[in-house]
Amino acid sequence: MAGNLLKAEGIESSVSRNKIYSFMKNLLKKLKLKRRVVTALAALHFYGNPSTKLKIVGVTGTNGKTTTAALLYKVATALGYKAGLIGTVENVIAGVARGATLTTPDPIALNKLLSEMANKGCEYVFMEVSSHATDQNRIAGITFAGGIFTNLTHDHLDYHKSIENYFLAKKKFFNILPNDAFALSNVDDAYGARMLEGIRAKKYTYGLKNKEKKADFSEKLETKLLGDFNASNALAVYASLVLMGQDKEKVKEILKDVAPPRGRFEHFTSRSGVLVIVDYAHTPDALQNVLKTVKDIRKEKAKIISVFGCGGDRDPAKRPIMGNIGAVNSDIAIFTSDNPRGEDPEEIIEAMKTDLSMNDSKKVKTIPNRLEAIKESVKIAQSGDIILCAGKGHEDYQEIKEVRHHFNDMEEFRKLFPHK
Repeated sequence: MAGNLLKAEGIESSVSRNKIYSFMKNLLKKLKLKRRVVTALAALHFYGNPSTKLKIVGVTGTNGKTTTAALLYKVATALGYKAGLIGTVENVIAGVARGATLTTPDPIALNKLLSEMANKGCEYVFMEVSSHATDQNRIAGITFAGGIFTNLTHDHLDYHKSIENYFLAKKKFFNILPNDAFALSNVDDAYGARMLEGIRAKKYTYGLKNKEKKADFSEKLETKLLGDFNASNALAVYASLVLMGQDKEKVKEILKDVAPPRGRFEHFTSRSGVLVIVDYAHTPDALQNVLKTVKDIRKEKAKIISVFGCGGDRDPAKRPIMGNIGAVNSDIAIFTSDNPRGEDPEEIIEAMKTDLSMNDSKKVKTIPNRLEAIKESVKIAQSGDIILCAGKGHEDYQEIKEVRHHFNDMEEFRKLFPHK
């Protein structure tokens, strides 16, 4: 059983496999634990428990994980520290980036990565903690210095089955934080206060809007990041670094100029005066937030043209919700494919159109081929208009019929649109 599990987890070295197998076999005899927990503890032991040599801050939530973790890494690096980053877009070890396949790696890959970071002299590590990772015990045994909760909205219900199960998966991370760690939660979110209930870690809150619950940090921050959602992310970054003992004014100064990660409200202006924005927004709440920001920055009479779809083989309940959000908040909404995976893109688009009013239906164009949809947005956009292409962000592929084809939204826009 353990041998098959190790093979599935991707251990390539026969020496490593045999050593971890032996340790797992002994554990299984003594403890009645789930296989993934045993794998995690075995990896922890094999790599010398690297998390105890690092100050690791985990970021969990539906939206904002990638931006918050990346900003923490950038600010810590600017402060002069060697740091590591583990997340959706990339993993970075003291300035050297490598590709990422999972938001939170499997326990063997994770401990190996942490071991490399420790060996390279990293002091801090900032990592995204997904609900799948907590549910599957990928982070079992990892020692965290702090945890951040950003928000909880509709996503991954194909896996978790209910919003309550989804919340409990996030809560599981906060439950394992030790006594000396900090737990920082967004009280603007409906689940923010509940996330802190019954945990051992030191409790702190942050927020922009909630007047009923007093937040622990009252600060004025300046940043080039756009949107209330990014203001909230920046506040979480500031609060976390202050909790870790960093100088408030130095952190504020660095936050003034820090840039968002790739594919998170990434933008350019074409020579013809069209603003193009590429964002990873792939949940109803994220799409709503990014479109609100677009509406806030557009000039009078400028059109908002949105291009987006919904992933196949994932949470079909959110398709009509996202279709409605996109149509209501755009002047022209182009429904297209995201990563259709094993599903028919046209069937996904039909589901997105289910709840549209007659007036909103008139604003919708359906173009299943994503490249053709992007071309159409470029064709109809005029000076001053804003094109929002949402859903894939940093991704450089499109998954169709279980095959990944190279595709990057920003890359295609730059080919089609001469830019300044």
